[in-house]
Amino acid sequence: MMTLHDEGIFLVNGAPSAQAPVSPEEGRRQTMAWNILQAHNTSGDPENLKIRFDAMLSHDITYVGIIQQARASGMKEFPIPYALTNCHNSLCAVGGTINEDDHVFGLSAAKKYGGIYVPANQSVIHSYGREQMAKCGAMILGSDSHTRYGALGTMAVGEGGPELAKQLLKNTWDVKYPKVVLVYLTGTPKHGIGPHDVAIALVKATFASGFVNNCVLEFAGPGIASLPIDFRNGIDVMTTETTCLSSIWETDAVTDGFYKAHQRPEDYRELHPGQNAYYDKYIELDLGKIESMIALPFHPSNAWTIHEFLANAEDILANLETDARKRFPKANVSLMNKIHDGGVWADQGVIAGCAGGLFDNIDEAADILRGGSCGNGYFTLDVYPTSVPVSLELTKTGATAALLEAGAVIKPSFCGPCFGAGDVPSHNGLSLRHTTRNFPNREGSKPGEGQFAGVCLMDARSIAATARNGGKITAATDIDYTPVHHEYHFDKGVYDRRLYYGFGKADPGVELIMGPNITDWPKMQPLAENLLVELVAVLHDPVTTTDELIPSGETSSYRSNPLRLAEFTLSRREPAYVGRAKAAAELEAARLTGEKPLQLKFILDKVGDGETLMETTQFGSCVFANKPGDGSAREQAASCQKVLGGFANICYEFATKRYRSNCINWGILPFTIDKEVSFTYENGDCVFVPGIRKAIEGGIEDIPAKVIRANGTVEDLLLHVRSLTADEKEIILDGCLMNYYAKRS
Repeated sequence: MMTLHDEGIFLVNGAPSAQAPVSPEEGRRQTMAWNILQAHNTSGDPENLKIRFDAMLSHDITYVGIIQQARASGMKEFPIPYALTNCHNSLCAVGGTINEDDHVFGLSAAKKYGGIYVPANQSVIHSYGREQMAKCGAMILGSDSHTRYGALGTMAVGEGGPELAKQLLKNTWDVKYPKVVLVYLTGTPKHGIGPHDVAIALVKATFASGFVNNCVLEFAGPGIASLPIDFRNGIDVMTTETTCLSSIWETDAVTDGFYKAHQRPEDYRELHPGQNAYYDKYIELDLGKIESMIALPFHPSNAWTIHEFLANAEDILANLETDARKRFPKANVSLMNKIHDGGVWADQGVIAGCAGGLFDNIDEAADILRGGSCGNGYFTLDVYPTSVPVSLELTKTGATAALLEAGAVIKPSFCGPCFGAGDVPSHNGLSLRHTTRNFPNREGSKPGEGQFAGVCLMDARSIAATARNGGKITAATDIDYTPVHHEYHFDKGVYDRRLYYGFGKADPGVELIMGPNITDWPKMQPLAENLLVELVAVLHDPVTTTDELIPSGETSSYRSNPLRLAEFTLSRREPAYVGRAKAAAELEAARLTGEKPLQLKFILDKVGDGETLMETTQFGSCVFANKPGDGSAREQAASCQKVLGGFANICYEFATKRYRSNCINWGILPFTIDKEVSFTYENGDCVFVPGIRKAIEGGIEDIPAKVIRANGTVEDLLLHVRSLTADEKEIILDGCLMNYYAKRS
């Protein structure tokens, strides 16, 4: 169904060709990605981009921190359209008043600085981005990793909050020109196949090898014509899980129809690669060969066809149980009991969010369930349309009625099931979800307290087929149903009656309304001459996700309170981390007041005159992980480390650019080591980096360090800090992005 080619290819008159009609340099300039990126590049250097975006979006987990950063750095108004959606912290009963306090802050900020405010349950962030902000040839930045509008002709990027603060301060997003990978689509999906089936297959093929890591995916080929716009959007949003940087698709009459339906025909234009476009790699994807897919815990790439899974369920679930028990030793994991009565049985189905809650997905799920029943057993089905306009149209077509009659529950527009803030399954429950991720704890369970639940990703069509069979996992391709196509009609009036449109109407006289949970960032110190860090978390998992670095779910409510949120750092992966980091921070606080802690002197004496070095050596904590930062764009994965006194991360490589950028923007040194180095060091060992400030100032990328083991022995370690931009160097030297701006204001 899919072939990956790790070599360059030309797209000549729309067809892949190994022939070279022009040079690769000329061919690169004929990709859609090149033309859009260079149109937004302010550097004058096509290889080193400084991008200004056309618009931005944030949700209520992130916008408070972003605005607080930008406000502290001198922002007076939003310079570009900036939408503040309220789709993550929408459960206002969680944590008392603090979630609704964030919403009130958001509306007051939209009025003060000139923003767009989308009230709770009106739309999930990416539905609003598609409906009202995407534009062919435009670029959009969002503080959510699934910011992807490529199928609508918009290059969109998900980044951590500091990158949005930069745009609010009229600065740029800086990145080297990325590799561009052709995804060449042919064929037509079979009956019962949906966008999640294609997306899961794509993630399975590309994630583990890093085939498209930090690349732009450019979708072209005759297969696009067979896909409705919701199908394209559903694939596109999941490209985040391949760890690519962004995406862009050819546009056509179907795309034009989307813009016309949303009353924005002027925002459409045709986009195609040039006659001889060149790509660094390419993927052949035959849509006609895609099967119904299931992604098992604990990653969207852990995928099988549903038929493969059912045929080998005993072995697969036994291996999954073993893996889960290693991850969560306190939980009594039991999944083999899902196999009975001739099938594998799930406990829950959820269709939700920017990937699942699309009109076509829910409409076809209703066709599958019409006249049927979810049953009265343990299985439940919850459905979350992406926006009020989508929900309204589903009501008009009768889809909502069909689902309700079958026993499904229709819920408001809310991202909660995607990150553990809604529909948490029972202990040892197995949940099937058309959402974006199934990382550990992503469903909201707390394995550290003995709870365990597993999430499998499936397309809405197969979830509906499973629901029709009372929870027996079933591929939609195996059932007989007739989908009835309904033309989508967007009613903008429901937005006009509820949303606040303030762009261009900033009112400096408006006071920000700040509840007691909204606090300012603590003071952060500039980088000292030397650096000494203690290893307080050493993680040898193949990949460490941002969900593990700072858990989602109920912790989301505290993201306007940096100190309170930091208490949750690594809590579900390395519970002792916070205590260790705080102990290191207390020693640094004492050093800054002029004290000379004996513990620091003892360590520094191993590499020189401890008393003298103490005056010029910053001390803090450090995390080692093989490959950290896969998943969410949330800046808090880095900011919480810094709030607790973290000054460095050491790894073999960063899983995503956005997590590395978050570390840099919070003044955390992004050290890497060579892959052949065996990192055998443990918690309590310290790493001394002499002359680190001069090294960063001078652009030195290979930095000798010393490891002082807890037993007193000293070993050499070579650290690397690769490819820092001039601004990134200054941000690290100043201690964080806020210090960088404060210094210059």
